[in-house]
Amino acid sequence: PQKEVEQIPVTQEPVVKTYASSTLGISFDYAPEFILNDEYSYTAFAGKPIYGVSVTVPASMATGTNLSVDTYVSVEQLPRANACTGDIFLIANVSSSELTENGVEYSVASSSGAAAGNRYDEIVYALRGSKPCTAVRYFIHSTAIGNYQGGTVIEFDRTAVLREFDKVRRTLLLSQ
Repeated sequence: PQKEVEQIPVTQEPVVKTYASSTLGISFDYAPEFILNDEYSYTAFAGKPIYGVSVTVPASMATGTNLSVDTYVSVEQLPRANACTGDIFLIANVSSSELTENGVEYSVASSSGAAAGNRYDEIVYALRGSKPCTAVRYFIHSTAIGNYQGGTVIEFDRTAVLREFDKVRRTLLLSQ
């Protein structure tokens, strides 16, 4: 007769993790392999950091591609902003538009820059009318694929990165 094999339940990683801050008055979900930094600040404005929280892509998402491991999505706040628009979160080369998605109104601003074989793309989704002014920043740092010997590195999957960042943005809740 066949011996019965005991089934042992497998505990799985959570499908998402949730970050919540009563200080910032926010909560959002993110992929469990992403790296949370709740001491994040955006420092491109000299002497005027923008505070918030970020979630950085895991090394596994960048390994073997031209995506840099400092790529992240962040939630940031400008408490003294008079009008909450995406362009106030970016320094230069800004293009702006409006977006309403699932009943949420965004002021969207984007900027791109390049230096020494690096590309920096930023997209900021400011939540219209939020107090304090709250925005979600996508910071995508990649290197020029042409800098690599053929076949050593593949182009990163931009659609997959944007999809993960969109999941964070779409789960953002403001409690204030």
